Amino acid sequence: MREVAESIELASTLPELNVLPEEYVRLLGYPRGFVLEGRALDLAEQARDWYAENGRPWFYARQAETFELAGDSIYIDGLPFVSKRLESTLRQAEAHSVILVAVGAGPEAEEEARRRWADEKPDEYFFLEMYASAVVEHLTTATGARLCDWAEQHEMAVLPHYSPGYPEWDVAEQPQLLELMKRTRREPFPSCVDALDSGMLRPRKTLLAVFGLTHHTERLRRLTGLVPCESCSFGPCQYRRAPYRRAPRSNTEQVTARMTVLDEDAEYSVNRKALKRWAEERLSMDIHQDGSLDAVFRYDGTTCTNMGRPLTFHYNVKLGPRSEGYPIREQHCAPVPGDTGHTFMCQYIEDPTRLMGSIDREKPLHGERLNAVLSWRRELSGAGCFCDASSRNHKWGLVFETIHYALVQRELAQEAEER
Repeated sequence: MREVAESIELASTLPELNVLPEEYVRLLGYPRGFVLEGRALDLAEQARDWYAENGRPWFYARQAETFELAGDSIYIDGLPFVSKRLESTLRQAEAHSVILVAVGAGPEAEEEARRRWADEKPDEYFFLEMYASAVVEHLTTATGARLCDWAEQHEMAVLPHYSPGYPEWDVAEQPQLLELMKRTRREPFPSCVDALDSGMLRPRKTLLAVFGLTHHTERLRRLTGLVPCESCSFGPCQYRRAPYRRAPRSNTEQVTARMTVLDEDAEYSVNRKALKRWAEERLSMDIHQDGSLDAVFRYDGTTCTNMGRPLTFHYNVKLGPRSEGYPIREQHCAPVPGDTGHTFMCQYIEDPTRLMGSIDREKPLHGERLNAVLSWRRELSGAGCFCDASSRNHKWGLVFETIHYALVQRELAQEAEER
């Protein structure tokens, strides 16, 4: 077990805030290089102004007192964590310590967004939600830049951050990580944060992360995957080892660079393992020459009564091209031809015309960009039938999240081939 001689602890409830417009635009789901105008610009400025007046962003960072890699576990201050991806990164870089970081946009924006949704102002809700997400990203980047500054002065390097909920790190370990972070030394923890049993944080616009530290800076030059600079947008940094991956390096690249219209680090309502399985087994997509695409998702469920009769529905979705942000142009849900299970649903038995009419008419998120599903607040429902509006919305959310996940994986694969 390694104890560290160096030590850093930082905390602030009102750090300097300068969210980059291009990062905010990206989170809103617009194509790279897109310039807001008209109502979209007004909504973006309103969200920024409201947050500047009412938001209370914060961050906390401290170096762990002890750190050890033992088998598949990462021991931080005596507590074990299991993440194959993080463990591999720390081991490759010969990390000797880690820094625990927590950042948050504060509860104010979340509460205001909830009020806007209740007041039936979905656009105002969405722009404020995304601005709060942009604040969290900015705080993570800015905190990382401070750590880089400190590390360089001690002839060390900071590794890319990793968080519970990322691939190969179970979000269920988040409560333990939060408890560990709250064991502060000189500085009090700047904000009230709770973790649910599921691992989700409250307020939601909060991020916990672990940054590795290494004295072997030469290894970062050889193993480019360990360089955090490629995912860091902090422009004035004097310690940059590699260009920012999202920043065009020339005028030509600025025109031809792949535009990010889907959030690659999306927080889905279900785990990625389930989305991967559904994308492979239940989803088919046909991409047309103009860039639009047709998707068909097969849903297999059962009625909640009548001895659980099996039923199968098809969800047909037509999306516009990625250059427009994959707008949801058409959507339709209906039983597959020959299905009889749906006729045993209690609401169908009571009034088949009313139930099937509701299923046919309801088109949530119609006209929105696909990325909007990530901020769609809907009631979770485990019902296999279609009797309640909440269960129907829940299923539409799963369909859109599966399509979103499949498209993200497709684009990541294309980017890997181009490299």
